[in-house]
Order: sequence, then structure tokens, then C-alpha cells
Amino acid sequence: MGTSAIATLREIILEVVRYTAQGQWKVLVLDETSKRLVDSVVKQNDILQEKVTNIEQIEHKRALDQDLVAVYLLTPDPHIVEWLIMDLERRRYHRSHLVWTSFLPPELRQRIEQSSTAKEIAQDRILNINFFPDESHLITFRDPSSFPVLFHPACNQLVPKHMYDLAQRIVSVCVSLEEYPTIRYYRPHSPLHEAGVLCSHLARFVQEGLDQHAKHHGDFPPPSSRPRGVLIITDRSMDLFAPLLHEFTYQAMVHDLLPLKQGDRPYYKTVLNEGTSREEVKEMELGEQDKIWVQNRHMHMKDLLQKLVADFNKFRADNPQFAENLEGSTSISTIKDMIAGLPQFQEGKELYSLHLNMSQELMNIFQKCRLTDVALVEQSMAVGLDEDYKRPKNLTDQIVRLLDDDEVNFPDRLRLIIEYVLYRDGIFRSDMEKLLAHARLPAQDGEILQNLEMLGARVFRPLKDAKHTLQPLFPRKPPAAEAMDDLSLSRFEPAIKGLLEEQLRGTLDQNLFPYTKPFLDSNEGTRNQVNVSQASLRSAKPTWARTRPSASEPRQRVIIFMAGGATYSESRVCYEVSDSSTRDIYLTSSHMLHPGLFLRQLGELSVDRRLLDLPADRPKPKPPACLYEKDVATSNIASQSPGATMEPRNNRPATSADTSIETVELSQKPHPLPSPPFVVATPPTGKLSKGPKEKKRGFFKF
Repeated sequence: MGTSAIATLREIILEVVRYTAQGQWKVLVLDETSKRLVDSVVKQNDILQEKVTNIEQIEHKRALDQDLVAVYLLTPDPHIVEWLIMDLERRRYHRSHLVWTSFLPPELRQRIEQSSTAKEIAQDRILNINFFPDESHLITFRDPSSFPVLFHPACNQLVPKHMYDLAQRIVSVCVSLEEYPTIRYYRPHSPLHEAGVLCSHLARFVQEGLDQHAKHHGDFPPPSSRPRGVLIITDRSMDLFAPLLHEFTYQAMVHDLLPLKQGDRPYYKTVLNEGTSREEVKEMELGEQDKIWVQNRHMHMKDLLQKLVADFNKFRADNPQFAENLEGSTSISTIKDMIAGLPQFQEGKELYSLHLNMSQELMNIFQKCRLTDVALVEQSMAVGLDEDYKRPKNLTDQIVRLLDDDEVNFPDRLRLIIEYVLYRDGIFRSDMEKLLAHARLPAQDGEILQNLEMLGARVFRPLKDAKHTLQPLFPRKPPAAEAMDDLSLSRFEPAIKGLLEEQLRGTLDQNLFPYTKPFLDSNEGTRNQVNVSQASLRSAKPTWARTRPSASEPRQRVIIFMAGGATYSESRVCYEVSDSSTRDIYLTSSHMLHPGLFLRQLGELSVDRRLLDLPADRPKPKPPACLYEKDVATSNIASQSPGATMEPRNNRPATSADTSIETVELSQKPHPLPSPPFVVATPPTGKLSKGPKEKKRGFFKF
């Protein structure tokens, strides 16, 4: 499957811990945000193996230990910089090494350099790791507030800074993957919304950021035989059906239909050992460590239950010593084998129980809510053709019958109406009122429909306007006749799939997806980008290559950034195209959407901005009280500090390195470290450093 973004970020973090203050025992100090980032890819025990005595948080009360070196891995936010200066003033540690997760703005760097604590800093480095790899090829920024900032009418003055932040994060993804890609962006033909220029501005900022980074880092990109990558920037308005339709693959259904506990990682509450004396209710994580989840999350539900049962029976057959009806054994070797395999067996048993319970619950909901009938209508509207791949007939009557059906829940009724509006490219206002009356939806749901206009959809059509339906961006050919029955509920494919297929064929429309830079080679735009290697980037000497590289050749990377949130159906097709094309495809977005979240965020586009609780509107964080308290000895704080992730080790040997640390001034170039290189992302031009004055202007006019 190619290079995992999780493994890449994990290695970067471990190497900076390993080689900063190399050979010395150290404390790793994080902030709340950087801790989330580290915890997402690295186990605490792996960090402690790198001569780290303790993992602490700057917001929490900590011990005074002036015999230790501190490595601060922090987020470059203004309040974190202020807290750092306050922390350094206490001279809590022997010396301090600073590592920032992303570019440190010049004004914050100046604030540190001008403080009295600058001499306490041994080294100052910058990484590009301000993103979260949720899966091996799925990267998010875990920032749902990006959607209202980009599309809410009252957030206009927040857009420039937010675009800069997005660009910096996208640059971080490219730099961490060691890619200096060509950049293409979505440019709709006749945009109806003011945010229609979102992608062009964002692509320009990313291009400037990458160019500046390459200018200041002569070793970027590192020499490689891998073909030059491609970055495609698009936004949610390109495909409004994807976050609305019922998708019947496992991962998408779980996030759509089940009551997950959402956070940095999703959890599902299930009952284990049901009906026995060992019955318990347990919250279980759905993540990369769950091999059953990883192997089956993109499988269609019609095949999943049968496979899960077969896999579980094989699991039990492979572990006969744990069969529940096994008589007590007196064989010493059998007992030893049982003890050795017990943790793995118990974990596997719980995982199978989790997924069998979830899949059964999904099927119950599928039948109870009449999702077969709902999905048939949805697919006809999204594809523009019925299950026989002919123009759908009596579609309005079918929708009205479903809206009147008590077994169809209210969110599904709203989804049907929105999909009908998209399919018809707008409807008459009187028809909208009739549909809402049939659905018995509250009046505020009418506002959700009108908010579609902010994403480029046409909601209402004038009376004299000719009837027409919205044509798909990437029309697909009907499948073979024998496959039609199996695909009746899954005929729709997200627009990203057509985009990727045309990009890999070299036929992606350059008017719809232009490049940020003109080609140095006239044929470059029509080929698959596979003929431009990282090593030949500056010489621009084209080398001919095969359209489909062999399995042993380095895989070209295609990075898709979806502004405004991506869906799990889009993640699925990225994996599928990657598997079928021998390319590494990474889907990147601000956050992941499921239908419930998309409807909520769509509705919030018409509420008062003050009710959105945007990060930019929150009060400035106050310094934690512990920064004002008197320091105490390690022995007095070890048992009470909530900030200590792990207890300090008592067996740390004393070394001469603890008292002989070379001083490196903040302004000096830090000592070189092994690969991956530590990089500083220089920001795009000053257009983003200062937001525009508050004036009455439209979106993205800056």
C-alpha cells in the first residue's frame, strides 16, 4: 500500500526526541495540542525508551529538576509562547531545547529572542508535523470549525488567516512526505457562490509556501527515483451528494447510523460476553490497531456479515485450546500454550464480538428505516439514472411516498429533499413548501436547504426557467448487465473517483483543474506526471516512463486536499484507486464528515456567528495557575502532578552529560540531525500575514 503517513510521522517524532540532546537524559514537555498529535502516532513507552525520564505538559504542575535537560515540543501559538517564557523564567530544568510542530511566526520568535530567558535555550528547531494521520493514507487537521470559517457569511474577516493556516498544514504534509508536487486546483466553470475562488487562492498560497521552503532548504526535495507527486486542491462544493447519500460500506455505515462517541478517535459501546456471568459493557476504539476493522472497513455490508462469521469460526478453529466447552486439561504443555496465548485470544474474541454486534445492529437499522427504498431513490437522483441505467420516471411521486412514510426518520427525509433539489438543480419555491409539508419537518430545516446556496448549489428556480437536471462532473459508463443487480444500491461513486481516474490517465480537464504553474515541458500536462522524478525537478529534463509502474518501482504519490471536510466514501475510493493503479493516494482534509455532521454544519451557516464557538472567537487562554505557584521538589510532586504522563524514573544513572551541555544561541543554526531533515516552512508572501481591514466585501476578496 506504499508509505504510511502514520509511520512517517511516528518516525519523525521519535527521531527528534532521540537526537535532541543526544546521549543525555531528558524530560519531554508538551502542550495540549502537541500531546494530541504525539499520542495519535506514538506510544508513550516508545518515547521513554529514548532516554526520556518523564513526559509532561506545560499546562500542568511539574517538578523542579535542574539536573535534567528539557525538550519542549510545542505548538507555535501566541499563548504557548508566553507560557514557555514564563516557564523558562523559573529555570525549572538545566537547559531547554525547543522544537516547534510548525512554522514559528517572526513576531513570536522575536518575542522569545528579546526575553530574558533566551540564554536558557540550547537549540531551537522547527518540524512540519501539524497534522493528524488518522489512517495510513487518510490525513486530517481535526478542525471542524474550518467549514463555517470558509462558508459562513459572517466569517469573512477570518478567511485570510485561516487560508494561511490551511496552506501551512498542507505544506507540512508535503514536506513530511518529502514531496514537492505539481499543484492543480478545482475551478468551477460558472460558480454561483462567492467561495468559488477558494481553491485558486489556497493553491496559490500552498505553491508559495512550497517554493519558499525549497528556496531555504537546498536538500528539499531529497533525491529519489520516485516520480514527482501531484497535489490536487478541491473543496466540498465539488460534490454535495457524497456527504448526503447512504453509503453501504462498513465504515461509512458505522459513522452514519451508529451512536459513536466521537473525539480524536471514535469509540463504540458494546456488550461483551452477553448472557453470561462475565457480561460487561465496554467502549471499544475503532482504529488502526484493530486489524478486523482495517481489513473490512471498506467492504459492502452484503458481504460483511458472512465474512465476519467465517473469519470468527476460523479464529476459534485456530485456537482450540480456548474452546469454551474444552474439558480441563492436565497436559503441562497445553496449559503453557493457553497461558501464553490468552491475552491475544481474549483481545481477538472481544474484537470479533464488537464487529459482529455492530454489523448486526447496522442490519437492524437498515431494515427498520426502510433504507432499501430510500437508497434506490437516492441513487437515481445522484447518478441521474435508475437501476436499469435509464432516465428515472415518477421520481417525485416516489419521494413523496417516502416523506409520508412514518418508518423513514426525519433526518433521512431532509436528506431526500436536499438530494432532490440538487438533482433538479433547483425547484420552485411552492414545490419546496409542499415537500416540507409532506415531510413534516420544522421550519428551521427550510433554512438548511437555503444554505446550500453558500456551497454553490441552486435551491430555487424561477417560474420561467427551463427544466433541466444537474449533470455529473465526471459521467460514468453503465456497468455490465450482470453487475447491475449487485450495484443497484451502490451505483453512485464520489466525484473524487472520476477525478483520480482522469488524472492518472492524463485526461483531467485543465480548464476545470488548472495548474498553479506553467509547464516547463509542453507534454507534461498530458502525461500522468509519472515521468518527472524528484531528482530531476530543477533540471526539468523529462524521462519517459510506463503508464503503469511495476510493483517494485517507487510509487508516485497523489495528494488530494478537500477543503470543508471529506467523507468516508471518498476515503474508500482513494484506497481503491490506489490499489488498482500502483499509486500512493493520500486524502487530506480539515475534518471527516458524516451525514449528521454535514446537516448540522450546513444549518449553522445561517445562525449567529457568536453561537458557533469558533476558536478565533474564544477568549485568549489564561496561563495555568501552576506557572505562578512556587516550585516544589520532585519527591513532593511526583504523586500529585496531573501533568506527568509517566512517573519519573528512579534508576536514572548520573552522567557527565547532565552538567556539560554545549550552548547554542537561538540565532545560531542548530546542529544537523539525521534524516528526516528538520525544516522551517517560510510563509507565503505578506498578503496573509495581516488580515484585511474590516470592510463590506464578499468572500475571498483580498
